[in-house]
Amino acid sequence: MNSLLIDPIACVLKLVFEQAETADRSFREALNSEGGETRLDEQIGKILDEKARDYKAVYLAHAGNYLNVSPEFGKFLYMCARTRRASRIAEFGTSFGVSAIYLACALHDNGGGRLIGTELEASKAAAANGNLAAAGLADIVDIRIGDALETLKDGIDGDIDMVHLDGAFSPYLPVLRILEPHLKPGALVIGENSFGNYIDYVPDPRNGYASHGIAVRARTRQ
Repeated sequence: MNSLLIDPIACVLKLVFEQAETADRSFREALNSEGGETRLDEQIGKILDEKARDYKAVYLAHAGNYLNVSPEFGKFLYMCARTRRASRIAEFGTSFGVSAIYLACALHDNGGGRLIGTELEASKAAAANGNLAAAGLADIVDIRIGDALETLKDGIDGDIDMVHLDGAFSPYLPVLRILEPHLKPGALVIGENSFGNYIDYVPDPRNGYASHGIAVRARTRQ
């Protein structure tokens, strides 16, 4: 069974990707303007530096942007959760709920479970809840509003099979450390676009992880 392929989930995903394309077009065009790839690297580097200083302010400055996973990465998340037979997943950075739909769909197709999401911006969390409700998945998702370093301290209420880190980059490692006591043996941790101390910590075998970097390429739009 793959509920990604049938309505209402397929219909909701189509709609949210269309909305994301419209909402993020000017932001992506600005990143890619004036010098192509070199300019893009400089802009990303600037954003990372700003996030390291005050990740909340930078994130909230882009409250209207989806900055979501691609359909290809969403399917990758779905397959990981299905293969892991996950029943409890934690996600840092829910945004408008695109990746949450893929993860919750996997839980649904696995027979049920719980997705614990975190979102700093209340308006994004409200939109994510609306998208999940439209997809028929709201009953297995708990989106916690606020700083994940606070909202994930309590109420995990069970072992975690899988973690998806896709929020502001600088808290990746602190968020993971909060979740570590709840990770099942063999739990899968996916750090999307990971940087900084996270990529020093996770590959170190002394910390108990087996780590490998991969690239999930999106299809070029025609």
